[in-house]
Amino acid sequence: MGLASNLTDLGGTNPTMPQDANAEGRVTARARRAAHILVVDDEAPVRSMIGATLERQGFNVQLAVSGTQAVDMMNQGSFDLVLTDIVMQDGNGIALLERIHAQQPHLPVVMVSAIHDISVAIDSMRRGAYDYLLKPFEREHLVATVQRALDHRQALQESHNYQQNLEQVVRARTEMLRQAMEDLEHSYDVTLEALGDALDLKDSETEGHSKRVTAYTIALARAMGISPVEIKIIARGAFLHDIGKMAIPDEILRKPGKLTPEEEGIMRDHCTRGYNILRKIPFLSEAAAIVYTHQEHYDGGGYPSRLRGNEIPIGARIFAIADALDAITSDRPYRKARTFDAARHEILRCAGTQFDPAVVEVYLKIPNELWNELRAEINGEHRQFSTFDLSPAPTQRAR
Repeated sequence: MGLASNLTDLGGTNPTMPQDANAEGRVTARARRAAHILVVDDEAPVRSMIGATLERQGFNVQLAVSGTQAVDMMNQGSFDLVLTDIVMQDGNGIALLERIHAQQPHLPVVMVSAIHDISVAIDSMRRGAYDYLLKPFEREHLVATVQRALDHRQALQESHNYQQNLEQVVRARTEMLRQAMEDLEHSYDVTLEALGDALDLKDSETEGHSKRVTAYTIALARAMGISPVEIKIIARGAFLHDIGKMAIPDEILRKPGKLTPEEEGIMRDHCTRGYNILRKIPFLSEAAAIVYTHQEHYDGGGYPSRLRGNEIPIGARIFAIADALDAITSDRPYRKARTFDAARHEILRCAGTQFDPAVVEVYLKIPNELWNELRAEINGEHRQFSTFDLSPAPTQRAR
């Protein structure tokens, strides 16, 4: 219980206190006029004296006669500081402390009590109290404790605000960096498309092949559950698979008849040439592996390194089917295009030899309508087609 008789002149002026110190106290008080303090004590004299002292210092003070009333008042308004007695008729001030600490952990609570037991003070601090005032106390001691508690709250609030502002700055800069990286990546892809167009001009026989085979590769890779990040790499490798042909002499590349064994060797060298072009470009270094291995066969009968099975990168194994699909369904000078059904039978026939059987199994589950719609988009029926767009294909979007 609070003891009014133990309070030392809470409402008066200490005659030993210098006038300039009083002035300094009033300046501090004016700076804290916005602070709202809740005083909780079941003894009216103690409650009134503490309230009057703090009001003289410029604080906005409200008084509660019990912990229950204090909770009601806190539900109706906000406070910057709570001073509460420990022992009250309607309950324990420690319970009020725990409730405040649980609901408003940054709200400082100063425990006020006549219990001269260090264990009680330590227990209060462990439960979240900012400070502990023992009665009797001098008015200056009360005011100093209150001001320290408010300074502590302000410091916590400033730290919280600083952290929030810092997080906002970090989020904003992260978004700027993300957007910059997206713009940079888009510029890379635009550059790649320009390279593909240049290759089409050099080898007009396969015009549009790079875009179609890339779209087919993306659709097949997505059906296999490949991650978007890896699909992006695979797509770039698929699009640039024939980039090495830029270094092949025109008389060989455009020769209408059958190539000689020597010419065939030069033509096959386009895998290595393409790899050497791309491996020096950081953002294409991973795609370069697909360019190097795109002519390998699952049974080891391909080139340039006669890799077999899982030695061949998954991107190259997926591309092999997409490449065959486009080759079979496209016109060539020596034959007309065949149907997607014909391509399906041919790819199934070569499963286990030229193609990875697991990839063929996934390919066979994809309806021919998807390949038809992709081909229509790329060939100009839908002008919005983008080679490296990883959004679902038309048939997949409709599902």
